[in-house]
Amino acid sequence: MNFSLIFRVIGLLLLIEAVAMVLSMLVTLVTDGRDTLAFGLAAAVTFLPGALLFFRNAGMRGTITRREGFLVVSLVWLVLSLFGALPYLISREIPGVMDAFFESVSGFTTTGATVISDIESQSAGMLFWRALTQWLGGMGIIMFTLSFMKSFGIGGMQLFSAEVPGPTHDRVSSRIQQTSRNIWLIYVFLTGLATLLLLSGGMPLFDSVCHALSTMSSSGFSTRQAGLDYWPSLYIHGIVIVFMVLAGTNFNLLFLLVNGQVKKVVRNEEFRYYLLFILGFTVLVFAGLLATTTEPAVTLFQDALFMVVSVITTTGYVTSDYTTWFPPVTMLLFGLFFFGGMAGSTGGGMKIMRIVVLLKNAWYELRRLVHPKAVLEVRFNGRAVPPKIVSNILAFFVFYMMVFVLGSLFMVFWLGDLDSSFGVVAACLGNIGPGLGSMGPSGSYAMIPDAGKLFLAFLMILGRLEFFTILVILTPAYWQE
Repeated sequence: MNFSLIFRVIGLLLLIEAVAMVLSMLVTLVTDGRDTLAFGLAAAVTFLPGALLFFRNAGMRGTITRREGFLVVSLVWLVLSLFGALPYLISREIPGVMDAFFESVSGFTTTGATVISDIESQSAGMLFWRALTQWLGGMGIIMFTLSFMKSFGIGGMQLFSAEVPGPTHDRVSSRIQQTSRNIWLIYVFLTGLATLLLLSGGMPLFDSVCHALSTMSSSGFSTRQAGLDYWPSLYIHGIVIVFMVLAGTNFNLLFLLVNGQVKKVVRNEEFRYYLLFILGFTVLVFAGLLATTTEPAVTLFQDALFMVVSVITTTGYVTSDYTTWFPPVTMLLFGLFFFGGMAGSTGGGMKIMRIVVLLKNAWYELRRLVHPKAVLEVRFNGRAVPPKIVSNILAFFVFYMMVFVLGSLFMVFWLGDLDSSFGVVAACLGNIGPGLGSMGPSGSYAMIPDAGKLFLAFLMILGRLEFFTILVILTPAYWQE
């Protein structure tokens, strides 16, 4: 294993993180002036080891292998989260080491779970840093570096495969640099467009920027304690819904859409199921709310649509406390915790493609029992899904549910009830944020002991990197030649 090449990549990413801290420092200078020194010190502490690792291995060139890719991606997300906690600690905005690390991991993994009980008490620079960590983690900071990594003589196709969420990847090995650049250009453009539209709806510029960063990364950090309820505007909520849907869409499809290939987008089976699930669950949740509450139908439909989109895209914004709804309706929404957006999007969860393939395979298994000699292939987008992919998806589902169940039982020791434990584990694995019970929208992760926060931080990274990237380096076989 070429550790010099691995260290060089990690050094490059630390340098990028230091630049992001400097950007947050500039925000403090033009806003409230608080925490300027904290960001300066954090940037310096991050820059020094980054420069050392990068320039000390400057002569190292080559292509990251598959084994090295798993290790690099796993280490990068851990290292960036550790250094990302420095602004919180140095400024004393979040004085506890574990709390600061938890907040940093939650940001980079776009989970949106927070230990801060008074958001408005934070400095503008710190609120911007929280939003920026989400944005960098949403599309993947490694994906960003792939757009220019080849300039340093480093090939990174295996990094793309290890970090980008989803069960399959397009054949982009020969154009990985251009592909990552195109995706990031769309990401930046949509973020800018969301900012302008929110600004036109009456949201202040700073809040518009932070919420655009948070929305396009499918996260959920807000600049207000009340979240989007601080702006009870149908226009603002509608804009956020539209961009949450876009963020949960495969960015390769968005690239096709930008290039005018609308038919390919419409014909994409995963995209159609994605919209169908949103529509179907919205109707079910709306019907449940309509039958059990006395609020106006327009308000109930808005809440139903917003919460369904927020949960299925794993953004985690809340306009209504769903834990106070009629229990069957709450559990219906909880089922969406396991869906997630499309493969290749910023959403977490299992991904729509996996859900569809699992359902199709289950249906075909029933048909095979009736017709044992029939050849029934699972088809997706008009093509047969290779047995290897079906097996991979089944294995992913087993790992996901196993970790969910065992993790929930583990969390009972700290939370004391199954509802809260199920909710918090599902929320962290799916990178959603709010859970159930005491960990619902009105709850706080601050009450969880440090050991529990460390465990949940691990689950957030595990869910963001979709299990295999992390689990494979924990096996003895990985370290054997």
